[in-house]
Amino acid sequence: MGFSKEEVSVHGFRATARTLLDEVLGFRPDFIEHQLAHTVRDPNGRAYNRTAHLEERRKMMQSWADYLDSLKSQQ
Repeated sequence: MGFSKEEVSVHGFRATARTLLDEVLGFRPDFIEHQLAHTVRDPNGRAYNRTAHLEERRKMMQSWADYLDSLKSQQ
């Protein structure tokens, strides 16, 4: 994408997405965490949480793509 390692990192893109998906686009944090493949910290949650939220995550990622497209079109 033309950025140097000194300008941006993959983790930085993930952190930006995490923040904007929650604060700007209003998606539930648990959907976002699933999409980012973050594990549940609580051992019982890891043992019993079998949710995937695939349909909601698909909608979220389409909203993310639309949001990025809108930013690009503003340039």
